[in-house]
Amino acid sequence: MSAPGVLSFTQQGWEQVLAKVKRALVYLDAACAESLHWGCGASRLLEAVGGPACHLREFEPAAVGGGAEQPKAVFVLSCLLKGRTVETLREIIGRSRFQYCVVVTAVSHAAHLTANHVPAAAAAELEGQPVFEQLEEKLCEWMGNMNYTAEVLHVPLWLAPVAPHLALTPAFASLFPLLPRDVHLLNRARPDKRRLGSLSEVDAAALPPELLLQIRCLVSGLSSLCEHLGVREECFAVGSLSRIIAADLASYAPAKNRRKTAAGRASVVFVDRTLDLTGAAGHHGDNLVEKIISVLPQLPGHTNDVMVNMVELTALQNEEKNQSMIAPGCLAQSNDTAAKALWEALLSTKHKEAVMEVRRHLVEAASRENLPIKMSMGRVTPGQLMSYIQLFKNNLKAIVNHCGLLQLGLATVQTLKHPQTAKWDNFLAFERLLLQSIGESTMSVVLNQLLPMIKPLNQRTKDDYSPEELLILLIYVYSVSGEFTVDKDLGEADEKVKEALARVFCEESELSPLLQKITALVSSDSPARVLCEGNGPTMTRCPSPGETRPSLCWHESTNAASRTQRPGLGWPGRQTRLLGVLRLGSVSRQPQDSGFVFQSPLPSVHNPAGPLTWMRWDRAHSDASGTTPKGGDRVPSEGVTAARLQPIVAKPQLQDLSS
Repeated sequence: MSAPGVLSFTQQGWEQVLAKVKRALVYLDAACAESLHWGCGASRLLEAVGGPACHLREFEPAAVGGGAEQPKAVFVLSCLLKGRTVETLREIIGRSRFQYCVVVTAVSHAAHLTANHVPAAAAAELEGQPVFEQLEEKLCEWMGNMNYTAEVLHVPLWLAPVAPHLALTPAFASLFPLLPRDVHLLNRARPDKRRLGSLSEVDAAALPPELLLQIRCLVSGLSSLCEHLGVREECFAVGSLSRIIAADLASYAPAKNRRKTAAGRASVVFVDRTLDLTGAAGHHGDNLVEKIISVLPQLPGHTNDVMVNMVELTALQNEEKNQSMIAPGCLAQSNDTAAKALWEALLSTKHKEAVMEVRRHLVEAASRENLPIKMSMGRVTPGQLMSYIQLFKNNLKAIVNHCGLLQLGLATVQTLKHPQTAKWDNFLAFERLLLQSIGESTMSVVLNQLLPMIKPLNQRTKDDYSPEELLILLIYVYSVSGEFTVDKDLGEADEKVKEALARVFCEESELSPLLQKITALVSSDSPARVLCEGNGPTMTRCPSPGETRPSLCWHESTNAASRTQRPGLGWPGRQTRLLGVLRLGSVSRQPQDSGFVFQSPLPSVHNPAGPLTWMRWDRAHSDASGTTPKGGDRVPSEGVTAARLQPIVAKPQLQDLSS
């Protein structure tokens, strides 16, 4: 793959869009905004739009429409023009007074034909682009006059060129390889005689339509890239999903004529990320960019950029209340030549050399602005870098001239000062010790070594691992272990780790968004604090109206009954085992209707019909006196089976993926 070609591929696509946006309202979805962010920058789009006002808006159902003084709109979308996307288009146009609409989609017309269930043979005989043409008629209808102008065109804006040699695909951030447990889900829609035994047997025909369509959209984009580069691709794959994608690209009908006339050749290698989780979860990489992306907060709406606190360059105090007043900086500097050169150097050099490169660029920039810089030799420190950055403070001209460089400099300083960076060496030391232990000890011994590190909130210090960090360590442990024999000792160690993790999750004052996804919880207006009581079920600590001290209650649902336990009453004594998390979104319940599932070894009067007990925990309500908690919906757990449980800690089974 030619490195300059990847960048020019994205920039040429945006040039087609920029030619359409003059004096228009421009609506972008998140993936296209990220492509613009890395490809040519929002400033290019604003210049092309022209006018004193900002005419960029997020594409969403609640987006503000255009008035009589804004007759033109351009929608730049990364997704199929179908379903909810078309409904959102209609809603925005319906509350606007547009006379000219342009819709740009990153998905080809061939993929739209697939989405509309047009057979390949029939698609080959079609003339024009009927799907786009039908939508153009609909756009005129929604604008209220069939004589108005509407255009629908395909521009492959699916890459975010982070560097000349590296491009990312934000539109496919959710595309993830299949896991061994997915075989069970795929088998639900297959007759008994055609059941799949393992991931190695999965082919395109076994996949659900939504996933197949997502793969076809990716294949369409890859074919457009190969056409731009003028190459005939040879596909190689490692992993079950990669094999399906490679096969679809190799048989992609619209690419046959392109391959006949292509002058060059290219090898395209697809690899399932789950076959190498060690690289993603480990801390052995000696690269500054890796640390910046790991510790700084994510830029909202983006998958591959971070927020850089720019308050240090202003007269404001660097306090939390002031940070939201100043727009954050970022890593993408598509229109700053010096900053782009520094960014590319940071990507390809080791940590020590990268920090020295940041210092060199700051010194040269300060010298060009005739700032009173004091050179110092030796080890580069965060304080030293900050002293150079402070020279630009309140100097508007110097800040404008070197804004991109200053953002990268501040990102470096904030990363070096971040508490998480200090933990990096601790992670690395543990991972090295783990590699030695795995070669000499069994998996159960390794898990028992990890167990003392799993500490609840009230026992953790700043040097201990948070719940998310523990999950990263567990992923690393199971990834580097490879195949291992499951025996009694491993089963017991595994259960101890699960129980310790469940207790840590339950005692967190507030779960992070990631942990909420893992535990199938969605925050509500009155988030509950969950407490573990011995071996019994989870109890919720819920605020009640008019109370300064929350009351305690828990909600029990079994196959036979559903009730809410009042405060002060304990759980009936019996040993229980945590199985996992139940998600009920598939049966049209509210998102918060989820909870832990326990198993009791022996039947009891409270659970006569079976061993599963579902604990749903969310908000509890009180009556006017605030003394009698009442449960919310009574949702029986009939039909709850192990197949519907989402384990709290998912252990990658790499041996299954490689078979």
